[in-house]
Amino acid sequence: MTFIHYARAFAGIVQRELLRFLQQRERFFAALVRPLIWLIIFAAGFRAALGISIIPPYETYITYDVYITPGLLAMIQLFNGMQSSLSMVYDREMGSMRVLLTTPLPRWFLLVSRLFAGVLVSLFQVYAFLLVAYFVGVELPPWGYVVALPALILTGMMFGALGMLLSSTIKQLENFAGIMNFVIFPMFFASSALYPLWKMREGSWILYEVCRLNPFTYAVELIRFAFYQKMNWEAFAVVGGCTVVFLALSVWAYDPSRGIQQRKAMGPAAAG
Repeated sequence: MTFIHYARAFAGIVQRELLRFLQQRERFFAALVRPLIWLIIFAAGFRAALGISIIPPYETYITYDVYITPGLLAMIQLFNGMQSSLSMVYDREMGSMRVLLTTPLPRWFLLVSRLFAGVLVSLFQVYAFLLVAYFVGVELPPWGYVVALPALILTGMMFGALGMLLSSTIKQLENFAGIMNFVIFPMFFASSALYPLWKMREGSWILYEVCRLNPFTYAVELIRFAFYQKMNWEAFAVVGGCTVVFLALSVWAYDPSRGIQQRKAMGPAAAG
């Protein structure tokens, strides 16, 4: 296998995922509806009643809608990571991924390529949401839209790798929707996406500890600091470490000679 083979395979996987995204317009609009409901309806109701105190990375008081925007961006990426994994389950059983996994290309390369393609799709959704948010009054630092791009790529990789890991455990496509809800909503609500951690600590110490241990919290904070051209090294370390762990486990689980895929294949054989 030469570099050209790897480049062609990477370009083909990315192109196919982007074409699928462009053909599924309802997927694009569905990804925007959820965060826009929070931004336009819920944030509008809380804006007058709830102000956010001066906490890093903010240097002045901010409105509630500005505070929750990074959390809503992370929610878009989390949903996209789960949806990409849903299509991964289908492709693994009867689609293109079933064929690709039998090629001489390394399994880790195929999975990383598919993961990166999913991240590109999530970036389209994120910046479309930011455009709509700007017109409804959410103004972020101008340079933040550019500086936050690496943070958005890294958080997108983490959520995509998590979804890929979950997809490796699914035997039937119908079961994935329940697992999505079981993962997405607890991660979103038990984080700093909607309220600062110090408010959580005042209300419940147990909930505060859950939020502090939630990787979603660090993804939100990494994005939040990046928009204000600051680095949260703790969040960067946690998100980067989780990405590596989730991706490594996904590569192991998708290896047919060991991991979850082997046990799934042995299950029907043992039953027979």
